[in-house]
Amino acid sequence: MTQDLGQNYYKELIDLKDVKGIETQIQSLLDVAIESVSDLEKWLKDEHNLMIQIKEATTGHLVDFYRNTEDPEIKSTYLHDQQVIQPLLMKYEAKLNEKVCESPYLNQLDEKRYGLMRRVRESKVKLFREENIPLMVREQELCTKYSEIMGGLTVEWDGEEKPFPYIQSQLDHLDRAIREKAYHAMMSAHRQIKSDMDAIMDELVQLRHQIALNAGFENYRDYMFVEKNREYSVQDCYDFHENVEKHIIPAWNRLAEVFKSKLGVDTYRPWDNTAKLMKNPPYSEVSTLMDGVSEMLGKTDPYFADRFDYMRENGLLDLGDRKGKSPGGFCTSLPVSGDTFVFANFSPSFFSLIALIHEMGHAVNGYLQFSENGPTEDYQQRMEVAELYSHGMELLLLDKLDRFYPEEEDFKSAQREELRRAFTMLYGPLSGDLFQHWMYTNPTHTAKERDEKYFEIAKRYGLSPVDTSGLEAEVGMSWAGTLHYFQVPFYNIEYSISMLGSLQLLENYQKNPEQAVESFKRGASADYNQSIAAIYEETGVDFDFSEQAVKRMGEFLEKVIQDIN
Repeated sequence: MTQDLGQNYYKELIDLKDVKGIETQIQSLLDVAIESVSDLEKWLKDEHNLMIQIKEATTGHLVDFYRNTEDPEIKSTYLHDQQVIQPLLMKYEAKLNEKVCESPYLNQLDEKRYGLMRRVRESKVKLFREENIPLMVREQELCTKYSEIMGGLTVEWDGEEKPFPYIQSQLDHLDRAIREKAYHAMMSAHRQIKSDMDAIMDELVQLRHQIALNAGFENYRDYMFVEKNREYSVQDCYDFHENVEKHIIPAWNRLAEVFKSKLGVDTYRPWDNTAKLMKNPPYSEVSTLMDGVSEMLGKTDPYFADRFDYMRENGLLDLGDRKGKSPGGFCTSLPVSGDTFVFANFSPSFFSLIALIHEMGHAVNGYLQFSENGPTEDYQQRMEVAELYSHGMELLLLDKLDRFYPEEEDFKSAQREELRRAFTMLYGPLSGDLFQHWMYTNPTHTAKERDEKYFEIAKRYGLSPVDTSGLEAEVGMSWAGTLHYFQVPFYNIEYSISMLGSLQLLENYQKNPEQAVESFKRGASADYNQSIAAIYEETGVDFDFSEQAVKRMGEFLEKVIQDIN
């Protein structure tokens, strides 16, 4: 069972309903005279202390809403944050950034400690336009609407109304007929909300394009590269797309033949492209899931289990499926409390087990950061780094999946499925990245063209070995089930980049488990003001997605799968 939804797991040290009071506190920061380097450092600390109080409250409200999208009071609080507090913060953030960037003492700050902060603030000043504030508020309203629609999505299954995640879990079933039935049920549910999804995405594309134009960019893609402060170029991304298509997809096609043979099927259909070789779901109750994951984490490193057990005891996990709960899963930090919260809406399945392990990689990273460096600033949280530790945790626990799959053949199948997932992380998010490059550099596209482009890209990458005949429309519209496209645009390629680093971590673990785990912990607690490459280096891996790196790690991954016999 999960904990009581009313349990308080975050601190509200500031009343977000008191808009005037918040504005007064921020204005007082703007009124402070900064007359020395030490003044500037004190000012940055004071600003930080105020902003983490606001962030903890808004994060708590967001999680409350994701946990129960149907509660009107929770929704009202969340919408107040989105419609009143966020615009206020956008307005004043620009002024705060200008104050810092215009200070003659900024360049006298220690580069190692403050260099990343300076670069991020300078880019924010470059991007800010007051006319974009209402556009961004509307953007958040549309994202909220998406969560409400998906959170309320149910499917009739054998005469009963079931939450959508339950149907997704049936794609793991050993019986091919049940998998096919589940696939068509999911597509039918998507079809019912497709017009709403198209309308939301059509408006989001136009809003985001206008935001980019207002900020002086040709398109939203180019705007986002600056907004994300990426340490690589648009061309680097296109090269990565091509390298994966050249080296990973042929290996994926070979691997698909192995899975097709094990299934005993002549054609590999979309409902066969799932984790379906284990006899049963890994658990039936959430408590059983938590017991097992705690044990797996403890066998890897006692600190990992300690953090998980602490979160379990303190209401920082919400893992079960229920109606009204937003889809997906995530880990988020509570900077005042020094805690992390893991949210997941999955029915019992192999994927839900791996998703929890994945999010615990984020959680451990968060706790190590807090203990070593204090609350991580937003500007420090680069997803190429964060996802290294979530994917890395999955692979460090690969040899402990027998906790849920004690029979030898099931254990081997589970390991193969996790490694198959590693393959999907090399091409799936990357193809989603390419899809978004197309969407936002072609902002006048129609809904029909969007579906056609999604199908085309899917067939080039993950669905290359899959027979999709007669299902072109279903595949084409399936982008609507991916919340990243709606809520966190251009957060995709980071998964694929970090998976290359995580596979290096697995390679190191196979040679020396203890050393690899220590490297994981060292990197996860490293100073996040460093470059991505420096943090990867502290983890014992290379930040490298060149053709040579893609080819080498693809060959390594294929061999590891072949060695499980």
